[in-house]
Amino acid sequence: YQALVQTNKNFLEYSTRYILPYSIRVLFESSIRNCDGFLVKETDAMNILDWKTKQNDVEVPFCPARVVLQDFTGIPAMVDFAAMREAVRNAGGDPVKVNPACPTDLTVDHSLQIDFSKCAIQNAPNPGGGEAQKLTAAKLSPLKGQPRKLPCRGQSSCKGPCSAGELSRASGQFSAQIENTPILCPFHLQPVPEPETVLKNQEMEFGRNRERLQFFKWSSKVFKNTSIIPPETGMAHQVNLEYLSRVVFDVKDFLYPDSVVGTDSHTTMVNGLGILGWGVGGIETEAVMLGMPVTLTLPEVVGCELTGTASPLATSIDIVLGITKHLRQAEVAGKFVEFFGSGVSQLSVADRTTIANMCPEYGAMLSFFPVDNVTLKHLKHTGFDEAKLEVMEAYLKAVKLFRNDESSSREPEYSQVVQISLSSIIPHVSGPKRSQDRVAVNNMKSDFQTWFQIAAEKQNDIVPVQYEGNQYELSHGCVVIAAVISCTNNCNPSVMLAAGLLAKKAVEAGLEVKPYIRTSLSPGSGMVTHYLSSSGVLPYLSKLGFEVVGYGCSTCVGNTAPLPEAIRNAIKQGDIIACGVLSGTKNFEGRLCDCVRANYLASPPLVVAYAIAGTVRIDFETEPLGTGVNGRSIYLRDIWPTRKELHTVEEECVISSMFKELKEKMEKGNKRWNSLEAPESPLFPWDLKSTYIRCPSFFDKLAKEPVSPQPIENAHVLLYLGDSVTTDHISPAGSIARSSAAAKYLTNKGLTPREFNSYGARRGNDAVMTRGTFANIKLLNKFIGKPAPKTIHFPSGQTLDVFEAAELYQKEGIPVIILAGKKYGLGSSRDWAAKGPFLLGVKAVLAESYEKVHKSQLIGIGIAPLQFLPGENPNTLGLTGREQFSILFPPELSPKMTLDIKTSTGKVFSVFALFDNDVEITLYKNGGSLNFVARRFL
Repeated sequence: YQALVQTNKNFLEYSTRYILPYSIRVLFESSIRNCDGFLVKETDAMNILDWKTKQNDVEVPFCPARVVLQDFTGIPAMVDFAAMREAVRNAGGDPVKVNPACPTDLTVDHSLQIDFSKCAIQNAPNPGGGEAQKLTAAKLSPLKGQPRKLPCRGQSSCKGPCSAGELSRASGQFSAQIENTPILCPFHLQPVPEPETVLKNQEMEFGRNRERLQFFKWSSKVFKNTSIIPPETGMAHQVNLEYLSRVVFDVKDFLYPDSVVGTDSHTTMVNGLGILGWGVGGIETEAVMLGMPVTLTLPEVVGCELTGTASPLATSIDIVLGITKHLRQAEVAGKFVEFFGSGVSQLSVADRTTIANMCPEYGAMLSFFPVDNVTLKHLKHTGFDEAKLEVMEAYLKAVKLFRNDESSSREPEYSQVVQISLSSIIPHVSGPKRSQDRVAVNNMKSDFQTWFQIAAEKQNDIVPVQYEGNQYELSHGCVVIAAVISCTNNCNPSVMLAAGLLAKKAVEAGLEVKPYIRTSLSPGSGMVTHYLSSSGVLPYLSKLGFEVVGYGCSTCVGNTAPLPEAIRNAIKQGDIIACGVLSGTKNFEGRLCDCVRANYLASPPLVVAYAIAGTVRIDFETEPLGTGVNGRSIYLRDIWPTRKELHTVEEECVISSMFKELKEKMEKGNKRWNSLEAPESPLFPWDLKSTYIRCPSFFDKLAKEPVSPQPIENAHVLLYLGDSVTTDHISPAGSIARSSAAAKYLTNKGLTPREFNSYGARRGNDAVMTRGTFANIKLLNKFIGKPAPKTIHFPSGQTLDVFEAAELYQKEGIPVIILAGKKYGLGSSRDWAAKGPFLLGVKAVLAESYEKVHKSQLIGIGIAPLQFLPGENPNTLGLTGREQFSILFPPELSPKMTLDIKTSTGKVFSVFALFDNDVEITLYKNGGSLNFVARRFL
């Protein structure tokens, strides 16, 4: 301990001569506190201290204070822990010792599917299934479907019955109030019952996911140092921000900075609160949960200097996308970004967390806002204890982790500085295929034409369609999905309130949304519903169809009900380029719906605006949104809320009581979860008939000692892929297609298509997930020549599903590899993007370049990431992918070594083996991190 104190003193003296970036100081503190001479060495701490000269040259370990999981990636992690207990027991070890060593919080937030919307409960086809959940309105609604106004509870100043139901675009049905999601009377903020939409979606969620939820309940009982946040509480990253974040840990009066890694790409959001954190794969997360550090190359730190103030019409999303554009051009991939300058103090914590949340989209590892006075004021308003705040401030200042704008001290030294003037930022949307493709709102019409190159004679094509007894017209650019998703924005009340205020003005002006547009409002937590309700804007959103559908990830992960059949048929008949507009961060092609070719990311108020307009081919400056009362044309400027209006509502509605109430209700859980039964045995009782939870095969060959790397001989190419293959292309996600290999497996298990559920719900079943790997309909395999989840099995010449071909290769004892272009593994970190190929028998991936996190995941599962030499690729080397490849590994591997590959045609060429350090080599030799960690218990 005295050495620790002395090292800190040395740091304080050293930092007066050389100003370390704040984010590097957090790494440095962690290295001192966790230095054990084995996983973290003294040289690691000194390398971090000498960051200015050692950046990009050395690998350093980092021990985060905690881990955050969401259920899609959390369930395979917990299933692996359960399987590891089994394997350790079978190998003679004590299974009870297998527990997370690092505090772990798992939020069940990705199970929600939108089966019902718009409050007029429609029994639409369910993309996920669930035969046992045939609920009726009579079962759920005590009002038996009869709309009526609900009087408030004895308020003498009442202006009349609450009219939330009457304002609904549909039936106005209500049912019993649901915990954690209070809907309030707009007049006096008294609770009123929850719309039936939420109740039915929640009932469906608990019914179809019962096995998974029971497994989570078992995990919460038997694993130490683990907490499970039940369904309908909120999204993982939002719960992390609002409830789990400490900023400073206080463990028995020992203080240290909060830091986190998580399996969700939005984990970086907490950097806006001054908490160092980023997303990692499930494989790395499991290692951290067992007490191992994350290893990273000591990063460059890009200083982003913000100056000025943004335009009144620019929302936080505009600021986010503006900064995204600048930082993407600055090439910050794999680097830390740290914000400073006079403009920083102009941003609220909500703005900062929104900006930090988008850092994966511009490639940065994280975007860090050091704690300052704005942070402390935010924490005070959200209910932080005053005494704890005083200790927090004193501690952060003592260890030089507090940023003070009023101080005359020098700014830290950075690897490079990027200057951004906030005053130059104007409203944009992002799309129609990639989040980095920004479009100024006033250029949408021309940009749409540029993207899709519609022939002149077809640009004005119109397809008439009958829907619910009325005639409508679809044309290119028509909006058919409009989702206000607060996964990014619920941390920033201003943009959600802006959507609500815009809806209020629109309804008052007589504007409507066409009923065939699949509208939805999916708040990240009950707090969002709370402030939308208390501000009085929620009924107006509901009137336009943006009704609360539930709490969890939905549209942005593909969990949305199909479009009405008449609309789908019309789109296909006229070859119409239909659009989806959502306020999320992901818009990969084909993710929302297979007949929606253009997907735009926009701020919540713009989502509502485009839904009202019914098309993205509109110039808001010169064309009206529609016709209001008295036949008057209504323009966007007529209903856009001013900053003053937003500020007033935000001050009145976003108050500390909301955070306090949310925390209390999160700690209590909910009735369904509390009443759920689960086993308590130390080993999980696997049900061999289960199609949700299955003991995976990762530990089948576990031995006490690892074997040396084996040569890959005469391997066939399973897939020949191009550039920018994302983890969405690789990893199973969304609904399970009826013609897929996973569907065939489930059908053979006796399930009907309505019972398939989604891949996310079945991530605990490796048989389903393996069959869903490379099953994306947009996968372009050069062997096939068109988008399809197919490949060629070369020994037989058959064209098969990817899984079926891989299965044949494994039966024949033939290893397989993957050929790919640049940026293989781009996008969100997904563990099954590595686990799936491993279980398909893939031994190596040979690509021109990789996304860094995915490359680490491949090593963590036991797949060799190989890279062509600069200037070389399959074309320059004359490779067709139809050859067989042999790769010989030397007895001793070394970082960044080259290997020779020989093909069946006699060609020999060299590649890089992308093992960056000794830790990655050790993991690969052990067959991945899971086996490496399991051996520690033997």
